[in-house]
Amino acid sequence: MLSHLAIFSQVARSSSRSSRLADRCIASWATVDPANLSAANPAQCYNLVNGEWQLTNTSASIPDPYNGEPFIKYPDTQGNETELFVKSLRTTPKSGLHNPLKNPERYIMYGEISARVSEELRKPEVADFFAQLVQRVSPKSYTQAMGEVKISQKFFENYSGDQVRFTAKSSGISGDHPGQYCNSYRFPFGPVGLVTPFNFPLEIPALQLAGALFMGNKPLLHVDRRVSLVPEQLAQPRSTLFTGSHRIANKLSKDLGGKVFLEDAGFDWKILGPDVEQEEYVAWVCDQDAYSSSGQKCSAQSILFMHTNWANAGFIDKIAERAARRNLDDGTVGPVLTWTTDGMLGHVEWLLKIPGAKVLFGGTPLEGHSIPDCYGAIKPTAVFVPLEEILKDENFDLVTTEVFGPVQVVTEYNDAMLPMVLQALEKLNAHLSAAVVSNDHEFLGKVLGNTVNGTTYAGLMARCTGAPQNHWFGPASDPRAAGIGTPEAIRLVWSCHREIVNDFGPVPQAPEGADYPQS
Repeated sequence: MLSHLAIFSQVARSSSRSSRLADRCIASWATVDPANLSAANPAQCYNLVNGEWQLTNTSASIPDPYNGEPFIKYPDTQGNETELFVKSLRTTPKSGLHNPLKNPERYIMYGEISARVSEELRKPEVADFFAQLVQRVSPKSYTQAMGEVKISQKFFENYSGDQVRFTAKSSGISGDHPGQYCNSYRFPFGPVGLVTPFNFPLEIPALQLAGALFMGNKPLLHVDRRVSLVPEQLAQPRSTLFTGSHRIANKLSKDLGGKVFLEDAGFDWKILGPDVEQEEYVAWVCDQDAYSSSGQKCSAQSILFMHTNWANAGFIDKIAERAARRNLDDGTVGPVLTWTTDGMLGHVEWLLKIPGAKVLFGGTPLEGHSIPDCYGAIKPTAVFVPLEEILKDENFDLVTTEVFGPVQVVTEYNDAMLPMVLQALEKLNAHLSAAVVSNDHEFLGKVLGNTVNGTTYAGLMARCTGAPQNHWFGPASDPRAAGIGTPEAIRLVWSCHREIVNDFGPVPQAPEGADYPQS
């Protein structure tokens, strides 16, 4: 595995808060203290290959999101240093390290490993350590970071015992005559690649890496999509799972000849239906969906289609009031790692050139911080754009540009304009998550029947962010679409269908005095 931030590499290499390091039994496992990471006390990351932690000839540094000082060193792996990874992949057969007919005891082994990982992550001090570490490298609130840890723990709990081999289960069907029957197996690809983003540094690598291993593959893990991706220099895996931007996803698809599964970003939408109730709760969810983790979620609420009934009820004021509570001190707003402040505000300025557009709230930089210029820092922002203007060809691409930060577009519609809303959704080319907030079943049926997002929440409590371990999370309407978390997702992404037709006889006798007929 190749990882610039090998957070998931060993759960046992964990610790608790720095003030309690000496008191905890896991202190000897710790190789880093999140509370004390700084330029004066930087962390050193390693590559992991063939079971050994290794450095490269040169190292590079990651700037601290809060002050710009270098606080993590990582191996700056060059093309001529990838031979170990290439060789490791090439020595893995297409049939994988295990499959239903080869080394099946490894399914049991990974069930036991899952049980142990789950047990470790259940410990409060271990969970706290990983939550702090997540906060340190991908700024977000403690609640958001701990949620990532809890989902990972629950995932491994789900795959304890026999659940790994149950995920790889086979099926059978009778044949045409005695002695013939068919078995359907899920076989691994063998050597595979896994590219994961910065915004979920524990959950996404943990769940996808585990899924690849469960099915018998040997994965090459490359963490953090901001680092230049050169998979062609890292051998040719037979399949690659990529989580990240739509642009890089399409580039990888071309570079790898289509041998990819994609969980790419989406311009995710939410529709508030005509029935208005529980405004405070719905406002809280909308604020969470748009601005938690400073909007740095692939499922973040990028556009809100608000029925006139909600507008007349003063709904925007409720969201604005909640967004105004977010601050740097508790991590509910913070550095944006892939857009600069000027870039995000510049995008807002372009939106404001559209007739009828206006800033509903935000639209200004954060104040009183030392976040470096290479990162972004703005207040939670909402820009209103009239629906009829969004649909114009000259505006659509601009309005539907995903800002991986605390920026959303808001628009308004009435009953007669619902076809326009559906037209806008039909024009989108990425279909990850969505929400239809309504208990009106006729309205829900019309919207859900005419849209295709892979993970869509429906009902009064609908949200568009969140990828828990208990349901499928992934895009749709793309044959390359990947999922995460569930047995169905693991089988789709990390295995392929193999049919073995057994035909043992008895052999039918040719007609007396005749040969077997030709066709």
